[in-house]
Amino acid sequence: MSESTSETLPDTEAESGASTKVKSSFIEEYAPIARDGLWNNNAVFAQMLGLCPLLAVSNTVINALGLGIATILVLILSNMSVSLIRNIVRPEIRLPVFVLIIASSVTAIELVIHAWFHELYLVLGIFIPLIVTNCAIIARAESFASKNTLGKSFFDGLMMGLGFTLVLVTLGALREILGMGTLLSNAHIMFGDGMQWLTIVVFPDYEGFLLAILPPGAFMGLAVLLAARNYLEKKQKDKKKQQKQLEKQTAEAVIQS
Repeated sequence: MSESTSETLPDTEAESGASTKVKSSFIEEYAPIARDGLWNNNAVFAQMLGLCPLLAVSNTVINALGLGIATILVLILSNMSVSLIRNIVRPEIRLPVFVLIIASSVTAIELVIHAWFHELYLVLGIFIPLIVTNCAIIARAESFASKNTLGKSFFDGLMMGLGFTLVLVTLGALREILGMGTLLSNAHIMFGDGMQWLTIVVFPDYEGFLLAILPPGAFMGLAVLLAARNYLEKKQKDKKKQQKQLEKQTAEAVIQS
């Protein structure tokens, strides 16, 4: 009995060690992709791509969320499709093929929105098919999906789409609060007639600020978000610089002692 127990313990330890290594390697592989998509290489903050729909439909949270979800789906579908055919398509024709894949994905999603979310489709209008022209999507297909596995391409599309959607929704919330004094107005066009209670009145009896929901307000709101992001980046860099200087001083003190 004792011999069988002693033989089982090393096997259990080996299995736990292997699972720990798998988890750590998974985090090491996918954490940078998440950081790039959400912050470091954000399509809006870092690359300044997709600004046309960003500025045009971000006057309310619901409009921004609708376009954001559509963009996420296009990024995921196009990235996965490009990854699957990356070893089949010749380099000379890869860009036309990528554009065709993106256009097909956008068309399919547009038809779904038209069928199941018709009111949202009417609000977003031309900006749904214009997702095809979003340079961030073709850039991810060319620079990432065409060189990586299906799983990584899926995750990259998800994170890049989430990063874009977070900026879109944040800008939409800022403009809707300042412009109309509400949040999630017209929630029924996305979630159904029974979800009108989701609308939050932030400022009762608010007369509104028209500039915030007009195109100039979109540029001003984006400028505020970019300034906030740059401030946080500078603060983080200064903190790392101070930490390195402190470590250097500590090392010098240890050497001298």
